[in-house]
Amino acid sequence: MGKKVKWSWNSALIGAAAATATAALVTAKPKDPTFQLISINLTSFKLKFPVLDAEVILTVHVVNPNITPIKYSSTTMSIFYEGSLLGSAPVKAGSQAARSCQLLHIPARLDGLELAHHARKFFADVAKREMLFEAKVDIEGTAKVLWWDHKFKIHVDSHVTVDPVFLDVIDQENKSELEVFVG
Repeated sequence: MGKKVKWSWNSALIGAAAATATAALVTAKPKDPTFQLISINLTSFKLKFPVLDAEVILTVHVVNPNITPIKYSSTTMSIFYEGSLLGSAPVKAGSQAARSCQLLHIPARLDGLELAHHARKFFADVAKREMLFEAKVDIEGTAKVLWWDHKFKIHVDSHVTVDPVFLDVIDQENKSELEVFVG
């Protein structure tokens, strides 16, 4: 029948370790986090004669699908209407556990004077009860893998349709791109 093969525990352990390492690499590939605007709450108006600035709280649901916790630095989200910068929202530094979700409450200020420059479009949007906003933000931070901190950067582009009367989120499309820096 042939030659008898001798069983080797060393070979079995090396094979099992290689299979485990391969599986860990496949499942550890960084995945883009997801962002979803849950609500917009009007908090106040600030009179800057002859226009009103608005302050709102944006509630954003963030999911970290990765197997490592992250820490991120503070940044600013830019909010656009009709291609013009309408306002900004400071995002505080923070952290998020591995494979978790959390709600962020982000204060934003919207510039009434900039909105006045688009008065015709604004009133048309109010009449049809649909306004399209765009938001952009770059978030930088670190993800700890074993003993090493790996820097990352996430760029998020959001297109959000809002009912300007009740401030309800009607529709949204959020795209994020994750870049991990090794070394």
